[in-house]
Amino acid sequence: MNGLLGMRLVAGRRLAVLILGLVTAWGLGWGIALGGPVIAFVGLLGAILIALVLSSIDMAFLLVLAVIFLLPFGTVPVRLGFTPTLLDLAVLGWLLTGLAWWAAGRTATLEGTALAFPVLAFLGTTLATFMAGLGHAPLTQTVARRFAEFLLAILSFFWVVTLVRDEVRLSRLIRWSIGFGFLAALIAIALYVLPDARAEDLLLRLRPLGYYPEGGAVLRYILDDPEQPERAIGTAVDPNLLGAMLATLISLTFPQLFARRPVWSRPLVFLFLGAMGLALLLTFSRGAFIGTAVAILALGVFRYRRLLPLIATSLILLFLLPMTQDYTQHLLAGLRGEDLATRMRFGEYRDALTLISRYPFFGVGFAGVPDVDLYIKVASIYLLLAVQMGLVGLGVFLLVMGVFFATAWRARRAVRNRPDLEPIWLGLQGAVLAALVSGVFDHHFVNFDFHHMVQWFWLLIGLGMAATQLAHRIPKGEGMS
Repeated sequence: MNGLLGMRLVAGRRLAVLILGLVTAWGLGWGIALGGPVIAFVGLLGAILIALVLSSIDMAFLLVLAVIFLLPFGTVPVRLGFTPTLLDLAVLGWLLTGLAWWAAGRTATLEGTALAFPVLAFLGTTLATFMAGLGHAPLTQTVARRFAEFLLAILSFFWVVTLVRDEVRLSRLIRWSIGFGFLAALIAIALYVLPDARAEDLLLRLRPLGYYPEGGAVLRYILDDPEQPERAIGTAVDPNLLGAMLATLISLTFPQLFARRPVWSRPLVFLFLGAMGLALLLTFSRGAFIGTAVAILALGVFRYRRLLPLIATSLILLFLLPMTQDYTQHLLAGLRGEDLATRMRFGEYRDALTLISRYPFFGVGFAGVPDVDLYIKVASIYLLLAVQMGLVGLGVFLLVMGVFFATAWRARRAVRNRPDLEPIWLGLQGAVLAALVSGVFDHHFVNFDFHHMVQWFWLLIGLGMAATQLAHRIPKGEGMS
């Protein structure tokens, strides 16, 4: 009987494979007839990705991380009346897959955390200021889409803390994040060392995915002067974007050097950190460097005090070594306010403060400003939030960050008893700190023009809170009589 049942099962599988093959062949032929081989291939790849995403929440999360780090500005190379981005589709697939699994009872119920109410308050303030801002600026399709992406990024916090309920999944997500971060750094370094013409040609091949319109700048240099040193960009388009991303990734990876069981083997962790550090220096991003330095020093003071002399020595060598003098001079010029970019940034700060003084409580919204002499653009997440959402919105955001770190601080003793969890937990706290410090000088993590940075920031907040929640849970196998 069992043998007959097995034969029927094999025959059923063969029939299913045959039907699937016939449907795939028909779909490819139909696609080639209507749109050509490129469209057909894109459709087939999309169908495969959809099947993978629907089969696993982890696979859906993997796809989100891959797009964030490797193709953050990629769009679907087919117009459907509008042009969805790859990240839009990845995030939507991840959220819908999680929703479907939750509805089917395959995941736990929604998780409540100490951060839930502050995040909801920030979300509500964001919606209120957006609606109020439409009174003086029209709603365009671009603004509506980007604001929707902004809201989904914030809401993804709740999905992360709901889905990440065990150390295995958390460790897996951190491993993927670090691995993709290394690949992003490696791509940036490779493009940097290539001859400029060759690097530009390779980047221009991304045009079908929405990168680099005709006439736009591709390679980047200090002060946009080709006579100055080149700045690494990878596939992030802008060196400051890449630098801010690497600041969080370096801080996330650093504690893995001292982990009992690192998420990657220790030699690979050294390799990954070296590549990320080199790529960060090649971006010449001063804000990202300061954010990284503060996060690493904070981790050293909090947990790795024996490394403080080594950290201090490394910083001193960075300023003294001959091969880093271009970087050192660029950093010092910014700190002294001597170069054009810094003076322009000071001008943005003055204009932002003027706008805040005119609309102090709820800002001007996200669509535009009511005064023709001012604009919504300032290189600081704090000033940008105050411009768009007023001091009320900025205050709620600071409340979210304060509760995040206060909750983590209360969990510090529990984390010490979880040696496998501790380096992950420390890395997540350091990554958020790096984002907040670099955000003094840049606006990427709250600017809805950079969906992938906003998404990554709220994923970090969610993962950090999930790690803190796990510290208070008794691991399986413990506490049983």
